[in-house]
Amino acid sequence: MKVAIYGRITEKILPPILQGLFDKLEKNGCEILVGTDYLKYLESQFKIGKKVKALDDFNTIRGQADFLLSLGGDGTILETIAFVRNSGIPILGVNTGRLGFLAGVTVEEAVEHAVESLKERKYSIDKRTLLKLVTKNNLFGETNFALNEFTVQRKETSAMMTIHASINGEFLNSYWADGLIVATSTGSTAYSLSCGGPLMVPDAKSFIITPLSPHNLNVRPLIVPDDSIITLKVEGRSHQHLATLDARSEVFSEETELTIRKEDFKISLIRFSDHHFFTTIREKLIWGHDARN
Repeated sequence: MKVAIYGRITEKILPPILQGLFDKLEKNGCEILVGTDYLKYLESQFKIGKKVKALDDFNTIRGQADFLLSLGGDGTILETIAFVRNSGIPILGVNTGRLGFLAGVTVEEAVEHAVESLKERKYSIDKRTLLKLVTKNNLFGETNFALNEFTVQRKETSAMMTIHASINGEFLNSYWADGLIVATSTGSTAYSLSCGGPLMVPDAKSFIITPLSPHNLNVRPLIVPDDSIITLKVEGRSHQHLATLDARSEVFSEETELTIRKEDFKISLIRFSDHHFFTTIREKLIWGHDARN
């Protein structure tokens, strides 16, 4: 079994219990594939075994890895999407961060049973829809997709921007706001949620259009089918604006027309039988918790 490992290089010390994960991988005869720089970072803190292959270019995992373990939080998983792309490699998020809607397996769970479950194929695959940004100047190049959301935001001014939105060629609204989010159902638990958007189950075939601090208070988030073609034109006092796809950002001019649609491929996230979306939101959002106790 070949397992790729991805994570962020930070100044923080990783949890010592991760040593148990590397020991478990070695015990099960796994070949470990790690990017060169991250391998040095791991080796400075852990003994990760002898069956390790350094990757100069993480894109070379295509066709080489059976699974990818993302060590970190949800932000780390979003970064892996740009590497995995349409390779179909299943991703398991091992949460060393805080909230973790996507990185749902704790380090302890990974050490206790995750490696054996992967080896014995005792897991399910959640196919997650991505959205895609299309522009004439190919603003984000080959990584013009997102698992959570696309946003347009102000860049150089505190003044509101005006975002003219159409769906399937039909005019929807001119949003006077600080920006606009187009989120997938997976992204409903992320930025959109903090801006008043609804929660959605991951397999809901929908996009959410959520304005950022709209000037008209009767403007509310809107749910549309994920086969919709959403077109945006932006204007404001500044002629330069900011577009984001998950954690990646680019500056664009107001002449740029932005088209958001469903991506042709999906991302595979590994889920174990004892991890369900309803369980996750109950725990992460503390539903049913009585502070008086």
